[in-house]
Amino acid sequence: MSEAPAISVGRPAAIGPGRLVLVVGPSGAGKDTLLGLAKAACADDADIVFPRRAITRAATASEDNEQLSPGAFRDAVERGAFAVNWEAHGHCYGLRSAIDDDIRAGRTVIANVSRTVIGALRRAYLDVMVIAITAPPEILAKRLASRGRGSDGQIEHRLGRTVDDASATPDVTIVNMSSAEYHARQLVRIVKGDRWDQ
Repeated sequence: MSEAPAISVGRPAAIGPGRLVLVVGPSGAGKDTLLGLAKAACADDADIVFPRRAITRAATASEDNEQLSPGAFRDAVERGAFAVNWEAHGHCYGLRSAIDDDIRAGRTVIANVSRTVIGALRRAYLDVMVIAITAPPEILAKRLASRGRGSDGQIEHRLGRTVDDASATPDVTIVNMSSAEYHARQLVRIVKGDRWDQ
């Protein structure tokens, strides 16, 4: 079952020259954990930016999110405060418009987003890379069950979500079933490309 996005990407021309790296994948894949480790590994590189997402729910130990009430989120959307925003699992998510300044300055911006907004973001930015992080179904189910976060909906529904959009096809896939540190190094190597010291 797919969810229709509530997306706001309001600009006339694609933004560059920097790169927008979109990290996507099913719930329980470990996206926030790997992003947190990758952010720490890239802390000395000012050209790599990990923006905080605004979300209408409380952050968790593995997330560094800006918590907003539903009303404050709606106000931010009306003010044009987000480069992109969407809805998933009964919550609202957004990335602040400051990412546009980073990309115009030639930086790489890395963010965890919904697969439903990939198509619009590929059109909105000149250089977009999509990295999928996933894991076998039994591992996903176990991780979701361990969260105990009932406000995000039923596990079966979250694992069964699909996006019927060819533009959502990832450029790279990481199967996160080994150590988080190992897969975070994979993520950093992919993001840095030929700048990575092998």
